[in-house]
Amino acid sequence: MPGQAYTKLAELQRRTAVLASVDELVHWDQETYMPPGGAKLRSEQCALLSGLVHERATSKEVGELIEQCAGEGIPSGSIEAANVREWKRDYDRARKLPREHVEELSRTRSIAQHEWQKARAASDFSKFEPHLDKMIDLMRKSAKYYGWPAGGEPYDALLEGYEPGATAAQIEKTFAPLRTRLSRLIQEISASGVRPDDAVHTRDVPRRQQEAFVRFAASAIGFRFEDGRLDVSAHPFCSGLGPGDCRMTTRFRDNNVMDALSSTMHESGHGIYEQNLPAEAFGTPCGSAVSLGIHESQSRGWENLVGRSRAFWEWCVPHAKELMPELMADQSVDSVYAAQNIVEPSYIRVEADEATYNLHIMLRFELERAMIRGDLSARDVPREWNKRFKDYLGIEVDKDANGCLQDVHWAFGLMGYFPTYTLGNLYACQFFEAAREQLGDLDAMFRKGEFAPLRQWLTENIHRHGRRYAAGELCKRITGKELSAEPLMRHLEGKLKPIYGLA
Repeated sequence: MPGQAYTKLAELQRRTAVLASVDELVHWDQETYMPPGGAKLRSEQCALLSGLVHERATSKEVGELIEQCAGEGIPSGSIEAANVREWKRDYDRARKLPREHVEELSRTRSIAQHEWQKARAASDFSKFEPHLDKMIDLMRKSAKYYGWPAGGEPYDALLEGYEPGATAAQIEKTFAPLRTRLSRLIQEISASGVRPDDAVHTRDVPRRQQEAFVRFAASAIGFRFEDGRLDVSAHPFCSGLGPGDCRMTTRFRDNNVMDALSSTMHESGHGIYEQNLPAEAFGTPCGSAVSLGIHESQSRGWENLVGRSRAFWEWCVPHAKELMPELMADQSVDSVYAAQNIVEPSYIRVEADEATYNLHIMLRFELERAMIRGDLSARDVPREWNKRFKDYLGIEVDKDANGCLQDVHWAFGLMGYFPTYTLGNLYACQFFEAAREQLGDLDAMFRKGEFAPLRQWLTENIHRHGRRYAAGELCKRITGKELSAEPLMRHLEGKLKPIYGLA
């Protein structure tokens, strides 16, 4: 049984998690329903809440209780031992940031996010530049406060907050050969001369039909709407506020319901993870997600490995015809499946196909790494973005909204986050190979609309553990192997080459 210090610490941390959920709720409201005039007050609300959360999380009492837990004989390898280990990690890391810095960071995030929305709408980077410049400065200060191991670099300190244990050098080592292989595959596809029809991506669909369709798909794969909701925002996201309350958003365009479907299934993957964390562990590390790479494996897995599979569309096309009869009147499983797997370099990351997507991530990783190093100023971001975008994807960027203003992440100061998208793709493919070995024919299940076996497998192997195991350890426990790019390439080549007549 846990001792007195552990019990008291767990209750303190639970109350801090409740306060943090209020902070998260305020941010969610800013993205969804807050009137534009509320931006200034909201920045002060966010700063105050973040400061209060930081004060509680770094209090002397919390530190003393963590130390006392070491003398209570908690069994090694237990959930309680994992919680104490992670509480100490979080405490030691958070204590490095002064409260005034945390409040300034939160205040700047709130203002920068609001200004980013306006700059993106106007496609004018100059309106956002001063806010990015300030955010870069704050991120560099954060890195200095945190510190980094000898031989590392400032970016490692920020990456640690999203993918513990990862370093920029390791990410670069993983990305370089993957970029070569992806580029080769993309070139082969481009030279094939095959171009699937993309009618389902260009036809107008009434908003009410789109909403009904994406809600149907989200519910079918396992997002519980009785414990969550779906709203609209400029950039789709998911906020797990705590047990019974998971908020996700999507976006709609009149002439591309498949974009709404992909973003909704992506956020549903995040939401399913949040909804299946152990509710009784709320406020403890074992009641929260292990890393952003693992979190992205869930969203990218449901979006791509399920939502872009032929088996999914064999089940989904009849339902799509009922919900969107005008769009689907002349569509078949083959036509929709091929359209959902068109490989074509494009401006927008969240709309990118599976093959080109990771090139978007690599570009962002390199730019934000340069910003934190001090090698790239905010003023020069558009120029460098456009240059590398042409090098990587072969496209001249036509406007800021299609270039460096398309993502909200830098407005929030989420530097170190982007690499986790590609790590998520790698984890997802490796996990799905293990799931197929253990569950059998997943495609046969998907054809019948049976998604529960996969969801339950993910919960059993990933969700229920929270942060009990580090990401790399979790991967090895599930798959028996270190993380590798091979499953991702097997997936992409095995699916795309037949579509393009290359197999």
